[in-house]
Amino acid sequence: MSSDPVSGRPEPRRTTGLGRVLVALYGVFAIAAVSRAGVQIATQFHEAPLAYVLSAFAGVVYVVATLGLGRTGHGWRRAAWVACSVELLGVLTVGTLSLADAAAFPDSTVWSGYGRGYGFVPLVLPVLGLVYLRRESRRS
Repeated sequence: MSSDPVSGRPEPRRTTGLGRVLVALYGVFAIAAVSRAGVQIATQFHEAPLAYVLSAFAGVVYVVATLGLGRTGHGWRRAAWVACSVELLGVLTVGTLSLADAAAFPDSTVWSGYGRGYGFVPLVLPVLGLVYLRRESRRS
């Protein structure tokens, strides 16, 4: 376990309880989004370039969130905060745009329809992540 460079106190591990569940979910979404986007970009990019690039971006955000939530240290905590915030903003923005202008999204992204294709997990996950990070920051 590493220690906080400012206070010298041991950093709490995020890989227990809810933290472990969040890391696992983000890891699954990271693998799924990056894999799906990679195949789509390689084989169908001309059909829906915006959707596929957004899915790839979402995959990168999920990778950063997975690492940020799973590791200790101030920098990783900050990365998790940024990733979860960007994800929530992305889900809300892309979700709204995909419903308002469906023609702009001929194929869905991870965040289309607020994550409808993934059981709305992409909408709930960043909220849980931010709540968890806030709770953990109050503990330390």
